[in-house]
Amino acid sequence: MLPPHVVLGTAYYPEYLPRSLGDRVPTDLDLMAAAGITAIRVGESVWSTWEPRDGVFDLEWIRPVLDGAHDRGIGVILGTPTYAVPPWLQRAHPEIAAERSTGVPVPWGIRQEIDYGQPAFLFHAERVVRRIVERYRDHPAVIGYQVDNEPGVLLAHNASAFSDFVARLRRKYGDVEALNEAWGLTYWSHRLSDWSELWRPDGNSTPSYDLAWRRFQAARTSEFIGWQASLLRGLRRPGQFVTTCLAYDRPAVADVPLTSQLDVAAGNMYVDVQDGLARPASASRLEPGWIGRSVAELFLAADRVYGSRGEPFLVTETNATSIGGSHQNRPPYDGQLRQLAWGMVSRGARMVEYWHWHTIHHGAETFWGGILGHDLEPGRVYREIAAIGAELAAAGSSVVDLTPDVDVAVLWSNESDWAMQCQPPLATPGGIPDKASYRTIVEAFYSGILDAGLRPGVVPVERLEAALSAPVVVAAGLYVASDAVLDRLVSYARDGGHLIVGPRTGYADLEARPRPEVAPPRLREAAGLAYQEFENLEAEMPVSGLAGHATRWAETLLVDDADVLASYEHPTGRRPIVTSKRFGAGRVTYVGTVPDRALVAALYGALYGESRLWAPSVTALSAVNAAGERLWFVHNWSGTAVVVEPPMAVVPLVPVESGQVTLARVELGPWDVRVLKEAQ
Repeated sequence: MLPPHVVLGTAYYPEYLPRSLGDRVPTDLDLMAAAGITAIRVGESVWSTWEPRDGVFDLEWIRPVLDGAHDRGIGVILGTPTYAVPPWLQRAHPEIAAERSTGVPVPWGIRQEIDYGQPAFLFHAERVVRRIVERYRDHPAVIGYQVDNEPGVLLAHNASAFSDFVARLRRKYGDVEALNEAWGLTYWSHRLSDWSELWRPDGNSTPSYDLAWRRFQAARTSEFIGWQASLLRGLRRPGQFVTTCLAYDRPAVADVPLTSQLDVAAGNMYVDVQDGLARPASASRLEPGWIGRSVAELFLAADRVYGSRGEPFLVTETNATSIGGSHQNRPPYDGQLRQLAWGMVSRGARMVEYWHWHTIHHGAETFWGGILGHDLEPGRVYREIAAIGAELAAAGSSVVDLTPDVDVAVLWSNESDWAMQCQPPLATPGGIPDKASYRTIVEAFYSGILDAGLRPGVVPVERLEAALSAPVVVAAGLYVASDAVLDRLVSYARDGGHLIVGPRTGYADLEARPRPEVAPPRLREAAGLAYQEFENLEAEMPVSGLAGHATRWAETLLVDDADVLASYEHPTGRRPIVTSKRFGAGRVTYVGTVPDRALVAALYGALYGESRLWAPSVTALSAVNAAGERLWFVHNWSGTAVVVEPPMAVVPLVPVESGQVTLARVELGPWDVRVLKEAQ
């Protein structure tokens, strides 16, 4: 059970330290306690240490860590080691190796090389998990468990996986004629006469097949994690939680069904620091990937974890300093770690856990920096994390179990992301299909919310009703959508909500087939427009009516009874690109392009009458705590001090100040953050 305050944590791997250093555990735990670290994650990466030979277990090596942690009031999250299997298991059962393509196993020597549907793997995984948990479930330091680690890293092409895939298709479609129709297999003579004729996925070019394959792989991941979670629930002591840490960009992860089988959602958030956190944001230096490239991506990542279950969550990994390969050395500026920690808390994080305590002296992650460097001496990073620990302790329960306030809810669809990876609508500057098309579209609409000074939220489409409680809902890039979802969005607008529709929304059905009707399908009447053509934009096109540019994509909008808010100059004449229409008691606004930051911020500003931005470098997000108090998290994302005047009466919460004086002006230093409580 988590304590009644936000947990500051770190992953701790004393087993990785050179033996020449002797016993570092007491020293490390003393330093952690002094820094306000109240939880550690242990044991998830070393199956070969827990079970060095088949059936031979060494369970006592971790005991001094658990004992020492308990003595210092530090809770322990005990990890199950199933994502990194030992060499003896790989040699005894080579069939457990995952195949990234049919018949080609993943070479041994990294991690997560296994197909977790293999019976031999599951047998040995259950055995080691049972032995570890039965040994330590009653230890008073253990507060919870992390099963596996960052699951869903690959799409397993093993024969048994493919057989399971076919079996599930047969249950869903009944016969091959239904599959032929659903996937359009008349095309290129792909029609099946028998299930045995379904080809392996390696050479597949059918979009419906690709989407079904991705759904299947994500389901396998959810089932594997659910299997472990169920096993743990039968073994754990009452009050201990079960989670896993998700990397949300993994190809075989669907977060809503997976986290529904856990006690709490948990995600890993790595963020580009230094000038990558500057606002107003400049053009990103980094390609989309596992590391957030901006403040907007930090909040987007946190909102996605919150949205998985619609409740507070854990951050199981975040960077303490430079993170990545030996060539990626970008330590944070002073104050930025504090900013990131409070940024995560502002979106509902119940724990902020650093990966990891000490920088490792060997292996693939030698230069993924920890709180302590290779010299193991406390330095600047340690001191800043200790300051975070002191602030979290002072804030106590007031920042626990927060519900973020949301002005604009952005829908997220994993299936649309998968479909756009198969057939990307956007191209890179070199004309190469951009597999990050979905993320690019959604991030454009999300980042503009921050740029307009508004409060964003992210809700997965599986939890649509939760999104519809917001005054404004964005459905952008929602390419794969059911009739029911589109109809519900229309009724939301009719009943008084404001629906903002972005490119590609509703274009395809649940089989990733374009709907045979004039676009935007099922939204045409509500939006008051139609389009039959679309094109890629080679250059940014300035718009009139609102500030900013249309970028990368344009739908040729044919306006019926909507108001045109913005147009751009096409070689064939001026074309509308942003429209809005009163519909029932609400409104539908249509954006037929990927808007740049200026355009989407201007759009949100126009909808709300004016920008609510406190200052160009500042974000101000709010959340309500369990006591019903509204807290404001005010960040200055720049190296220059600023002074802001809050538009409401507030008193200081963090840093702690004497008295409860209402503040008319708030001073923010370079890379600074203040937590304020709205005066009652």
